Amino acid sequence: MNILIALLPAIAWGVLPISTGKMGGKPINQLMGTTYGAIIIAIVVYLIKQPTITSKVFWLCLLSGMAWALGQFTQYTAFAMMGVSLTMPVSTGLQLIGNSIVGVIVFGEWAGLIPKLAGFGSIILIIIGVLLTTKKDGTSEPQTQAEQQKASIRRGILVLVIGTFGYMGYSSFPKLANTNGWSAFLPQTIGMVIMGTVFVAFTSFRTKVNPFKQAATYKNIVSGFLFGFGALTYLISTELNGVATGFTISQMCVVISTFGGIIFLHERKTKKELVYITIGMICVIIGGVITSFIK
Repeated sequence: MNILIALLPAIAWGVLPISTGKMGGKPINQLMGTTYGAIIIAIVVYLIKQPTITSKVFWLCLLSGMAWALGQFTQYTAFAMMGVSLTMPVSTGLQLIGNSIVGVIVFGEWAGLIPKLAGFGSIILIIIGVLLTTKKDGTSEPQTQAEQQKASIRRGILVLVIGTFGYMGYSSFPKLANTNGWSAFLPQTIGMVIMGTVFVAFTSFRTKVNPFKQAATYKNIVSGFLFGFGALTYLISTELNGVATGFTISQMCVVISTFGGIIFLHERKTKKELVYITIGMICVIIGGVITSFIK
């Protein structure tokens, strides 16, 4: 039963990118809809659980949520550039690498030679996996189109690299606050909404289009419910299964979102590209499993 619960965040977070693809809209609509749905879930959880939130926890977790909004906005942007099935394994791999490096440098994790060798070996494995997922066949497309796709992938990866710093902040600030997920959840979602509103203001100024007046923003609240449900079940899973096991199983979301993008969003891949993606995802997942169990 505990493992089944651990699978719920993987399912919710795996379906999330497919949901945003189906709901449509631009990255800013998807971000705002996600934050609205997430904060509704967070308020309900807070009223039921009523965790203690100190001033330190509130402000650091607020920053955590704002950092997440940056990371998620870049991820949604990358969806438009190179598709869900390519974005998700790359994004997951970059997050695993970034959070591992922060853990070693800031929080003193992987103490000792053997943990460091295992940890950096897993990072190399993740990098190989990410590179494999971005490999294109190129045999079935005109050269011009293939070059355009490669240029889009390069831009998308650059966007994801920038967004990885946001995800690193999302993971790191609660650790600095030395708090649990129940106390962090509401301040984080408040930070998400604040940062999302900043992005809305910038987008409105630049494009003269107000995302608040677009239906796609509110359709994507469904995506926010998925994110919030995933976060809630992840908190329950870590209590039942431990952080290492809960985190590792939750990362299976990359499998659901990657193949979901191919099946439900009709993102076309050649047989060779499917092989590259599958092997790359296996490398990313194995690397993530190793890093989550290193003390």
